[in-house]
Amino acid sequence: MKNKPKQAKAKGKSLKWADVRGKRSRPPINSSELNSSPVMARMIKEHQASVKKKPNVKRLKNRAKAISNSKKKETTEAGLNKSHTQANGSAAFAMDNESNDSQDWKEYSQSAYGNGVETSGVVEDVKPGRLEGEALHYCAARDDRQNHAVLVMQKDQTLCFRGKCFLTCLYGRVEVMGFTIEEGQESYPLFSPASHCPLTIRALESPVRSRDGRNEASIILQKYLPAAARKNLLKRIMSNSAVILLEPMETPLTRFLGSFTDLSELFSPPMTELMSAVLDTPLNGLGMIPLVRTVEGLNISQSCRDALNTVVSACRGDMDGCAVILVCGTRNVGKSTFVRVLINTLLNHTTSVDYLEGDLGQTEFTPAGCLSLSTVREPLLGPPFTHQCAPEHMIYYGQSSCESDLDRYLESLKSLWRRRSQSRETPVIINTMGWVKGFGFQLLVDMIRFFPVSHVVQLGHSGITQCPSLTPEFLRTAQGFQTHPPAQTALDEFTESHIPPRSYTHLIVQSEFQGVARQGTAKHQRSNEHRELSLLAYLSQLQSPDPGPVRPLHSLTPYQVPHTALALGVIHCEIAPSHMFYAANANLVGLCCLGEKVTSRGGPVLLSQAPICPCVGFGVLRGIDMERGLYFLLTPVDPSILRKVNCLLLGAISLPSCILTTQHGFEGERPYVTTDYSFDLNGAGKLRVFKGLQRPSQIGM
Repeated sequence: MKNKPKQAKAKGKSLKWADVRGKRSRPPINSSELNSSPVMARMIKEHQASVKKKPNVKRLKNRAKAISNSKKKETTEAGLNKSHTQANGSAAFAMDNESNDSQDWKEYSQSAYGNGVETSGVVEDVKPGRLEGEALHYCAARDDRQNHAVLVMQKDQTLCFRGKCFLTCLYGRVEVMGFTIEEGQESYPLFSPASHCPLTIRALESPVRSRDGRNEASIILQKYLPAAARKNLLKRIMSNSAVILLEPMETPLTRFLGSFTDLSELFSPPMTELMSAVLDTPLNGLGMIPLVRTVEGLNISQSCRDALNTVVSACRGDMDGCAVILVCGTRNVGKSTFVRVLINTLLNHTTSVDYLEGDLGQTEFTPAGCLSLSTVREPLLGPPFTHQCAPEHMIYYGQSSCESDLDRYLESLKSLWRRRSQSRETPVIINTMGWVKGFGFQLLVDMIRFFPVSHVVQLGHSGITQCPSLTPEFLRTAQGFQTHPPAQTALDEFTESHIPPRSYTHLIVQSEFQGVARQGTAKHQRSNEHRELSLLAYLSQLQSPDPGPVRPLHSLTPYQVPHTALALGVIHCEIAPSHMFYAANANLVGLCCLGEKVTSRGGPVLLSQAPICPCVGFGVLRGIDMERGLYFLLTPVDPSILRKVNCLLLGAISLPSCILTTQHGFEGERPYVTTDYSFDLNGAGKLRVFKGLQRPSQIGM
C-alpha cells in the first residue's frame, strides 16, 4: 500500500523498571568500621549503584515447571554491610553527623531494637483487612515534590480503589488479580475504572529476612520520602510488611478517553460508590480513590480457588503435551475475570500463556467482532480496553455474535488453531461466548471435540451451571453443530489415527460475587459500552506517545490507497454493489490479507462472499474519492505491515458515536451525523441473513 506522510504511531507509555532492589543478606563488618561516619554514605552509594542493574524477573524462561507450596526461593545478594551489633544482639545505625536527619534515625534505631527484640511501643497492632479512612494516614506518606506516595501494608491487608497508577514494589511483595509483584521487578500499570470491578492490592507474606530489615527499608525510603515522613512510616514496618510506591499515570489511552465528555469521569467512582469513597488520603492526588469495605472488590469463591490450583498444578506437572483449558459459562457469570486471574496466576510461573479468543462480543485484546490467537507475556491488571494489542493471528468475523453464520465461526477458529505451532508447550486458554442454549451449546460441544482440551472450566451461579455439565461422559453422546457422536477429540485434519475419545478434567466454578448473572446498569457497565471502550482504546494508538493535547481524528493525515489495490467486502449483511461505498464510508474496516492477488479491470474490486483470511488491524475509512479512485484511511498499523494488506472488510462493528459527534475545532454541520432519520420505517434497518440455521425439529432429518 502506498502512503503519504507517515502517521505517528503511539506505543503507549513504556513500563519503568523498579527503582530499587532489596538486599537480603549482608557480610558482617567490624564495629570500628561502622563507627566511622562515611559508612552510611558508602552503604547508600552501593545501594544506588545496585539499582542501576537490571532487576530480576521472577517468571521462568522456559515452560511451566513444578512449583512447591513453600515460599519462592529468594535471591541472595551481597553489597550492603551489616549494622553494628550492640549489647544482647540489638542493632543500630551509625550515620554521618553532617546529615540533617541523622539524629532522628539514630534515636529511632535505638528505640526500635532494645535488648535484641522489637519493642511493642514502636509498631501498633495491625489487623488484616481493608485499609481505609484514618489507617491510610498512618501507613501512607506522599512526597508532593516528586508527586508520588509510599504505602506500608501488613500481611493480608488490602487496598481497594478506583483510578489508575503505576505500582512498584519496594519491599516485600503484593498481589493484584492473581499476579504477584515483588521487589526488584518493574513498575506495573494498574487500571480500576468505573466500568468494571474495582482493583484490590493485597499484601502477601514476605520472605524471611535478617533482623536488620528496618535498616534495609530505611535506606530504600530515603530516595522517596523526606525525613519526617520516613520516620513515621518506618515505625510501621515489620518483618512481614510490604512497601509499595504509587505514581500517577497518564498515557495516550487515558488522555484520549478523557477528551470525550461522557468518559471524563471513567476512572472515578460511579454514583453508587460515592458515599464509600475516601477523599482525604495521601493517595487521592495521584489519581487513586480508596474505597471502604462496604464496596466489594474482586470476590473469588472457594470453588474458583480450587479450579485455579488444579489448573496451575497440571501446568507444573509432567503432562503429555501442554495444558489446554476451555472456559465456558453463561453471560455475566465472570468468565472474563476468571480468565484474567488464571492468566496472571500462570504468569507467576511461566513466561507466556497462549490465548484463543472465541467470544466475539467481549474480546480481551482486540476490538469486538474478532477471533484471535495471542501470546500473553505481561499481566492483565485492568479491563480489556486497557491492554489492547496486536495478536499473533486474527480473523475479522465482523459481528458481536456468531448466530448468523455458525459454520464460518467454527471454521475461523479451526484456521487460527492450525496457525499455532503444535510443538509449543505453552499453556493455552480458550475463551468462549456466553451463549449456552440451543445452537450455542452445540458450538461448545464442537469446540471441545475439535481441540485437544485437557481441562473444561464451567462457570455457573446459584448452585447450577445453567446448561448440562460438559463432562467427558456427557460429551460421548452429545450432539454438536458440526459433530455427531461418536466423535474424535481432535480434528481429523490434525490427526489421522482414530483413537478412543480422550478424557479431560471437568471443573465447576460457582460465582458468588454481588450482581452475578445480571448485567451492570450503571454508566459504562453495559456490554455495548465495553465494546465501545475497546474500540476507542484501539484508536488511541493514533495519538502521539508524547504528552500534549489530544488530536481529533479529523485532524490526522490519512493514507491514500487506490481502489484497484484493495478488494472491498461486506461480511455482516447483503448490500447491493452500487451501495458498497455508501456503507463503507466513514466506517470501521478490517485490514485483511487475501491469499490470492487482487486484480482489477480499472475499477474498484468488490467481494461477493465473506472470506476467512488473516486480519492485521483496523482502520477508519474517512473518505472515498471517486474521481481519483482513492480510499482515505486512518490506521495505527505499521506501514511495513500495511504493504501486505489487499482487502478491506466492513462488518457490523461501527464507530462509537462520540467519534462523530465530538469533533473539536470543527464548525458548522458535522459530516456523517444526522437526526432526520426514522428507524420505524419499513426497510430502515439493515437486512439480516442467517446462514445454515435449522429449527430444532429439523435436526436429524
